[in-house]
Amino acid sequence: MDRESAMDHVEKLRTLCAVLASVSACGGGSTPRDVPGAGGSVAVGSGGSSSIVAGSTTGSGGGSIITPPEGGLGGASGHREGGTIIGMLPPDFTKAEAGGYKLGQPIMGAGLDDTGVGGNGVCNEIAGVVRDFRGYDVGGHPDFQRFGGEGTKGLVETTLGVDAKPVYTGACETPNVFSAACPYGQATTGKANFDQWYRYTEGINKPYVLYFFLEPMPGQSVVSFNSQFFFPVDAAGWQAPGALGGDMPNVGDDGRLHNFNFTTEVHTKFEYTGGETFRFEGDDDLWVFVNRKLAIDLGGIHSAETATISLDALAPAFGLTKGTIYPLDLFQAERHSTGSHYHFDTTLSFVDCGSIPPDVPR
Repeated sequence: MDRESAMDHVEKLRTLCAVLASVSACGGGSTPRDVPGAGGSVAVGSGGSSSIVAGSTTGSGGGSIITPPEGGLGGASGHREGGTIIGMLPPDFTKAEAGGYKLGQPIMGAGLDDTGVGGNGVCNEIAGVVRDFRGYDVGGHPDFQRFGGEGTKGLVETTLGVDAKPVYTGACETPNVFSAACPYGQATTGKANFDQWYRYTEGINKPYVLYFFLEPMPGQSVVSFNSQFFFPVDAAGWQAPGALGGDMPNVGDDGRLHNFNFTTEVHTKFEYTGGETFRFEGDDDLWVFVNRKLAIDLGGIHSAETATISLDALAPAFGLTKGTIYPLDLFQAERHSTGSHYHFDTTLSFVDCGSIPPDVPR
């Protein structure tokens, strides 16, 4: 086979991997498989490693960065490199209805370097952070295991903060006040407490690296993550399952003991090419920022709700230009038993495998 034909073959194989996530072509086992190409090889594979990240994770960690070991967060298997499409759920992940997740090591207030390479690479395993809290009912955070309703919009500003965190508005924090903007009354207890949701605060929350595996849908250009019982800190955090007595408020809709009261934070990037969509269904609070602007607002305590965005529809107001890479920032909170749903389907091609900005110590 001549060089031109070989390069054409590689491009076709890459496309096949990205769209169909073929296990046989993409090396869905634990051993990486190399596809020869111009100028070297493209590592395509799966596998897992109990060694999540390198570097110190003790102390407040404010301003520090955890640097992934050479070869990406997957260690020797390197399955979290940008450009990798994984054909099968790695064996050390918790299987969900679509895709799965894995709890990593404690991260405290440290950040995590960008694990992707960008460009035309595609990631379907994304690193984020989950922070566990104690509920108000057991003397914990006043915003968790408290309040009710079916959603409250406007709790955060429409532009992401300079520190890549949601900016609190102060809406619906006054007790016993009901209005059109706050139909269910109080939803939060002030800026200082809200800022703890997505920032390490000693004695208040326990942060861990969290990995999401996005499952490519066969025959479609869609990746999906769907967990109808999303409890990533069941084996860790403040209240392991079964730790509470009495009326057992940590029993989920599935009849099992779970560790409720946590937030998740994901920062990634995508290349806008036209026609992409992003659909999310979940509870409780959920905010999605595209190019640092609020695209989905499902704030407040609520049962599972759904929102869908079209990037083409957002493009004029959000300043999106085809062929350009933009950030996508997702913030979620599970604040009340007994359900925890986290489900999104998207045609976005993520070119960044996740990063976590370091927190300012509090």
